[in-house]
Amino acid sequence: MRKQLNRLKLKLEEFNPKLFFSGFVFGRLLSSLSLDVGIDLGTANTLVWVRGKGILIREPSVVARNKKTKEILAIGSAARKMLGKAPKTIEVVRPLKDGVISDFDATESMLSFYIKKVHESGGAIPRIPRPRVVIGIPSGVTEVERRAVSDAALSSGAREVHLVEEPLAAAVGAGLPVDSPEGVFIVDIGGGTTEIAVISLGGIVLGRSIRIAGDEMNEAIVNYVRLKYSLLLGETTAEEAKMSIGSCFSEKEKFFVVRGRDLEKGLPRSVKLSSFEVREAILPIVNEIVKNISDVLEETPPELVADVMQSGIYLAGGGALLEGIDKLVRDSVNIPVNIVDDPLSAVVRGCGKLLEDVALLFKVRLTRGLT
Repeated sequence: MRKQLNRLKLKLEEFNPKLFFSGFVFGRLLSSLSLDVGIDLGTANTLVWVRGKGILIREPSVVARNKKTKEILAIGSAARKMLGKAPKTIEVVRPLKDGVISDFDATESMLSFYIKKVHESGGAIPRIPRPRVVIGIPSGVTEVERRAVSDAALSSGAREVHLVEEPLAAAVGAGLPVDSPEGVFIVDIGGGTTEIAVISLGGIVLGRSIRIAGDEMNEAIVNYVRLKYSLLLGETTAEEAKMSIGSCFSEKEKFFVVRGRDLEKGLPRSVKLSSFEVREAILPIVNEIVKNISDVLEETPPELVADVMQSGIYLAGGGALLEGIDKLVRDSVNIPVNIVDDPLSAVVRGCGKLLEDVALLFKVRLTRGLT
């Protein structure tokens, strides 16, 4: 008893009321003058959710800058329009590759731009861009890669950064019971990575992050058209073809005209691609994703498998919008498959919900960064 009293006395002696009060007041003041944001920092797209306002930004993860001066010229949709069209003095970069930061400076500039943009206000009270931020990251990233995301967000103006694994964020965004004992099986097919996870009691019991996703499908279409038609396509054109007529199952044949450079003559040429051809191009990528889903199911503990058989597999991310992918997965693993509402925004909506539910955030977050 005496030892406990002595420890309490030491703690009270170390406690500084002035520092505590000033820090508390300063934090509350920043919270009232700043907006808490959730960010899905994706390889293909970046989405920003603002507390009390919803999703305010849906932009491609692309940055255009001057090669010599490194001055930022465009970010988001404006920069994406420059892909493959910019002169030698301008470089158009995608700052994230396979779900992780490949260009720190471009990522920092992009995050800073979006944080300032959501704090622009025409009201009487000015907003200070010093938010509390929750960011969804791939589950398979290393400690160094996590640190890079946290540092980029802090350098962009965030006062507090929480990192959450994307499958967990997607499950929260879809309204699934992540903190209950029942198992939840979720697959998030993004641009750079596919996240497969079995979630229970607020954590990932079994997970797999594979760097095979939407970007590889685009690349497969480019390679297919080059080999079959001797036509060189741009990545943007391949993505448009995938989004327009891409499918895993389709009864009706659809067509999409692609334009590129003839590899034999070096002249412009157009080709009418069919949905069957696009399917033939991307099916090996989709089959690889399905194989990994099957492998994770094989490794899942029996009690959790029983839960998954009842609730089914949930698909999120842009890849979930590929026509017929739910049927392909269902036929392969013989388990019901559900596509979550608005799969593209599941991760960022989950980040937003975690900002409002602090107890759940502290339970599922990976790391926390402070300025």
